[in-house]
Amino acid sequence: MKVRINEQCMGDRNCNKLCPEVFEYDEDQLLSIVKFDEIPDQYKDLVRQAAVECVPEAIEIEE
Repeated sequence: MKVRINEQCMGDRNCNKLCPEVFEYDEDQLLSIVKFDEIPDQYKDLVRQAAVECVPEAIEIEE
């Protein structure tokens, strides 16, 4: 699974709170970034949940 944050990110940090192991907040750009090229298996369900809960739909998942 690959994940990317698109330009719709509002920087509300909800994904960071839900799964800080995968998402990190970039203070300079004021948006979230993904820490991995490939998401480890143990975080995939949380990443999917973060994508569903992302209001601006900024989290894109490629299975």
